[in-house]
Amino acid sequence: MSEPVSISQGIAGRYAQALFELAKEAKSLKSLEADADALKAALAASPDLSDVIASPVIARAEQAAAIAAVAAKMGLSDLMANTLALMARNRRLFVLPQLVADLKARIAVENGEMTADVVSATKLSAAQAKKLAETLKAKVGKTVKLNTTVDESLIGGLIVKLGSTMIDTSVKSKLAALQNAMKEVG
Repeated sequence: MSEPVSISQGIAGRYAQALFELAKEAKSLKSLEADADALKAALAASPDLSDVIASPVIARAEQAAAIAAVAAKMGLSDLMANTLALMARNRRLFVLPQLVADLKARIAVENGEMTADVVSATKLSAAQAKKLAETLKAKVGKTVKLNTTVDESLIGGLIVKLGSTMIDTSVKSKLAALQNAMKEVG
């Protein structure tokens, strides 16, 4: 892990821990989870928002005003809006993606859930996703939320990452293994 990434995760972790503990104390974890989901979606949908929080050129006051407007428009809780304002004042908005990921992980642990990252060659149907979640739940004994993405280069199959376990049933990896086996023979 490179030093800047480690530093960013450390900063995000401290904000996430404080935010999580305050929300837990106020019995507003559901609200915090909704805020984290909304921020994750906003960051994914808006390259402009990502640019604003990451740019060292934009003045502190402009960043604070922009994030306050975004928080108001999204209807974020006071706790989240105040945390974002504090992060803007301290020039820490650049860790917002890591903060959201950390919050989601803490909330999942609190709810007895795990998140599985699933990469498939085609979009999973609702029935396929449900069946996969049920199968993973039977394996780990916890509710499993799926974080799905599509990578057409897999040709077929899935890559599932659940905690420290990775299951790769993709055609791409099987072809690569076959190619390596053929090199050893020849």
